[in-house]
Amino acid sequence: MKSDTVTKGKQQAPHRSLLNALGLTPEEMERPLVGIVSSYNEIVPGHMNLDKIVNAVKQGVAMAGGTPIVFPAIAVCDGIAMGHIGMKYSLVTRDLIADSTEAMALAHQFDALVMVPNCDKNVPGLLMAAARINVPTIFVSGGPMLAGHVKGKKTSLSSMFEAVGANAAGLITDDDLLEFENKTCPTCGSCSGMYTANSMNCLTEVLGMGLGGNGTIPAVYSARIRLAKQAGMKVMELWEKNIRPRDIMTEDAILNALTVDMALGCSTNSMLHLPAIAHEIGMDFEIDFANGISEKTPNLCHLAPAGPTYIEDLDEAGGVYAVMAELNKKGLLHTDCLTVTGKTVGENIKDAVNKDPQVIRPIDNPYSQTGGLAVLKGNLAPDGSVVKRSAVVEEMLVHVGPARVFDCEEAAIEAIKGGKIVAGDVVVIRYVGPKGGPGMPEMLNPTSAIAGMGLGSSVALITDGRFSGASRGASIGHVSPEAAVGGPIGLVEEGDMIKIDIPNLKLELDISEEEMAKRKQAWQPRKPKVTTGYLARYASMVTSGNRGAILEIPKN
Repeated sequence: MKSDTVTKGKQQAPHRSLLNALGLTPEEMERPLVGIVSSYNEIVPGHMNLDKIVNAVKQGVAMAGGTPIVFPAIAVCDGIAMGHIGMKYSLVTRDLIADSTEAMALAHQFDALVMVPNCDKNVPGLLMAAARINVPTIFVSGGPMLAGHVKGKKTSLSSMFEAVGANAAGLITDDDLLEFENKTCPTCGSCSGMYTANSMNCLTEVLGMGLGGNGTIPAVYSARIRLAKQAGMKVMELWEKNIRPRDIMTEDAILNALTVDMALGCSTNSMLHLPAIAHEIGMDFEIDFANGISEKTPNLCHLAPAGPTYIEDLDEAGGVYAVMAELNKKGLLHTDCLTVTGKTVGENIKDAVNKDPQVIRPIDNPYSQTGGLAVLKGNLAPDGSVVKRSAVVEEMLVHVGPARVFDCEEAAIEAIKGGKIVAGDVVVIRYVGPKGGPGMPEMLNPTSAIAGMGLGSSVALITDGRFSGASRGASIGHVSPEAAVGGPIGLVEEGDMIKIDIPNLKLELDISEEEMAKRKQAWQPRKPKVTTGYLARYASMVTSGNRGAILEIPKN
């Protein structure tokens, strides 16, 4: 066993002495040491129940003959971090999580791991760590929040942000806003729509690293506790069979995840996280892959905020396996990929049934013949940009409008709420990328303000920052290269016409090549906003754009 390094032999007597101090018995030291990575904390609603999940995992590991030992991982609540300096720290925590988990697992020589994450950067960070450490590993998340209910309609966190915009526009009263505040987030769990956390928990299932139901069983259901016990037992089977993350997270598994991403209409952040996970297994993942897969993958789900259904509805309809079974009717998946069940993808989904065609459209009656995400390129985004196509209303799929340019999020929100943005405008928020932010903050506040002001079907937003799964409308993020490294988005001037053509995958600044060259020649880099501390160190390491991760990922 790997743990023999710290438990066996006379030379390891000092190690055993310290394990004795933990209260471990000789019998426990004879068993495989299973690290349980607990993301429990009391500030993130998606993590406040993870102590219960961890305890269930411990029971499962012990029942199957392992010795469970818990250690922590951090997590940020993007909703609470939104709209202030805290959002600059969100994405960079993914790499902190991966690095610190790698350090803990290898320093203490665990034989196997159970990852217990739930929210946005926590899930991909632990998937990255699992690939690096490569000991038998399984994931079990904390599960999604139940939807809220306001005035007879289901709600989620994006409803709350949009309600703030609607209140500012005089469309709802202060009492209405308070009702949203008190009812929108009714339980623990990751926010109830197809946002980044739920996207990544569902894709963990697709990758084969979580058991069926990992992405969809609500946090407050007892089935989630049972799933955690099963995961604890299953990791011991993985250890016995020596099935490791890199046996499961193969290139074909990554492509499966991207395919299901398109069918579900996942968060645009998946186009940051999947390349970063792929990098850890040695796969060179270009975001252009998305368009090729989108061309042949129908969009089957319109989960909030793209539509009126929620993760709890997806669970009732058969969950992720039911979506995969629909896709497999047209042979769109690699079904021979191994999973933590010990079976292949094909074996896992062979009995899956779509129980609600209103939630999961049948493969022959999709919302669209193309997938939920699209990568746009052009002279404004030569290295690409990402839009959640499934959440864009038809009239905004092609849009031409004048640029309203802002060099920070705060100024854009002030203009939106102040009524200075009108139908037809294209709001440009720049210098908020990995280097310019620094930290590539999420632009949910401005998109929600636009929707709340009643402009969601007439105003576009473009940024070198990023959007969450909560964004809807023509919100185009991840524009690369970013302004801070001389990307064309930094050359846009007030009133320039911008052409958005999502069906043809184009994002263009309507100026001549001569004028573009003239502006490039005159461009002067802005001084960094942060000069000390963790963010400054990250910003100094970003060499170009936002390909894959907050740090530049080299091509293999």
